Amino acid sequence: MEVLISGVMLGVIHYVVDVKKSDGGLLDYFDETVEETGLRYELSEIAQVPHIQETREAYKTLGKSPSQYRNASEAMLRRIVKGNGLYKINNVVEINNLISIRSGYSIGSYDNQALSGKIELRPAPAGERYDGIGKFDINIENLPVLFDEEGAFGNPTSDSNRAMIQEGKREVLSVIYAFHLEQEELEKWLAEYRKLLERYTDATAIRTEIITPSTN
Repeated sequence: MEVLISGVMLGVIHYVVDVKKSDGGLLDYFDETVEETGLRYELSEIAQVPHIQETREAYKTLGKSPSQYRNASEAMLRRIVKGNGLYKINNVVEINNLISIRSGYSIGSYDNQALSGKIELRPAPAGERYDGIGKFDINIENLPVLFDEEGAFGNPTSDSNRAMIQEGKREVLSVIYAFHLEQEELEKWLAEYRKLLERYTDATAIRTEIITPSTN
């Protein structure tokens, strides 16, 4: 994996897991976290949450409106503060979203078996689009986007259908989009991500890494 945008790092977690509906302790923790988060913020404060603010500034630099194309962490926090809660999908998505709303980082989780070849994070070119999860024909030009050999598949606002996490035994690639170069902060949340996987899923072969910008 390679990062071709300056000032950006990716926190990456590789693991194999049985993807299934969340139950028991994970659902309790999810509901408690959503409730606590809803009490912590006012709607006007969300854009100033540090890692959300960094993402918004990066969007502006790349030429994308951060308000029209809200990053996933910001969009979820806004739903929570408005009292709309979050959808429950499966154990991998729930952990993805828990870390996102707690940290302010946008995070994508992808079925690694649906991907091929080298993966790069780079700005999407003019006219680039894809069908997103629960959405169709998303304009992704100028967003920071993950590409493999088949094309674009993920970004901090909305991921494509192609590598969507579905139930069953899966090899998963979870990516934390960090628009700063402070590795200690990212390491903290990678460790927390791993802890939740170990506590609430049967994940094995867990491996974490931080990808820094390419110097080539």
